[in-house]
Amino acid sequence: MDAFYASVEQRDDPALRGRPVAVGGQPGQRGVVAAASYEARAFGVRSAMPMARAVRLCPELVIVPPDFRRYREASDQVMETLRACTALVEPLSLDEAYLDVTQNAWDEPVATRVARRLKAEIRERTGLTASAGVAPNKFLAKIASGWRKPDGLTVIAPQRIEAFLQELPVEALWGVGPVTAGKLRALGISRLVQVREADPGLLRRSLGSMADDLRELAHGRDERPVRAHREAKSGSSENTYAEDLTGLAEIRAEVERMAHEMADWLARKGLVARTVTLKVRYAGFVTVTRSHTLSVATREPERIAAWALQLLARTQAGARPVRLLGVGVHGLVAEALGAEELAADAARLQA
Repeated sequence: MDAFYASVEQRDDPALRGRPVAVGGQPGQRGVVAAASYEARAFGVRSAMPMARAVRLCPELVIVPPDFRRYREASDQVMETLRACTALVEPLSLDEAYLDVTQNAWDEPVATRVARRLKAEIRERTGLTASAGVAPNKFLAKIASGWRKPDGLTVIAPQRIEAFLQELPVEALWGVGPVTAGKLRALGISRLVQVREADPGLLRRSLGSMADDLRELAHGRDERPVRAHREAKSGSSENTYAEDLTGLAEIRAEVERMAHEMADWLARKGLVARTVTLKVRYAGFVTVTRSHTLSVATREPERIAAWALQLLARTQAGARPVRLLGVGVHGLVAEALGAEELAADAARLQA
């Protein structure tokens, strides 16, 4: 989906259309940009940026507080549209998913026509635009989907893969953020295809275990299948940032936002969670996880956020640059069972 949160706001409020819009917190309260409209992006405003900086870049910026209930409703409509085409839908977040359309409900053999029809149906149903990438595998489709945003459609046919890869900078590889890109450029690697020619031993010494994966991707190879989500045993909201987060205030704001997303997800599923988890990946791909099991299962946004922030305090976030953040919920049970647990807990306290 294109600038999803901001696009939902512009769809629902005609006064915001054509104006630079940022969804997020207020600058005076150390707010962070959760999403920026394309009008705002023209000024350099981007996700995870401190709102105070966004306002400096774009003084006419309109700041809108997030409404995850409406974003979830729009996301559900999009995902229903996708699943009407194929059962093989793998959501990555509220606004992004992989589809395997080798077999589809329309018996359409040409994937480009499937993508074009899906884009049209999403727009008709939600009033929002989506960009699609059509390719033989996930890695290439992911890149293609962002190639001509907004409202784009990019096709990488098998015979065009090599020409497409030749155009890409090394940052197009999965997992290559500013820190890893700096290491690669220090080795003289600035283009994606140069990873193939690099000495394998040198790459491993510099990048560790991810070196072999990058070599495969640099050849355009990605064998991972599209996996449709089954009954939820856990849920998580994760984000990998194009630029490492360094300020503790923006990191806390992101964790709080993800916690509220997970609470909303639990409410939509009619579930409560017994365990809250936090995932932090620092620059350099060192990943840590922290978790806390609650005495009583919950889906309360404030409670999940409070524990996620307490877990964050047990990391080096803020002292070390952060590349990825994730908040997860585990030990899921039906809401009715959670209510029974809460009543039993209250009875124990009274006794």
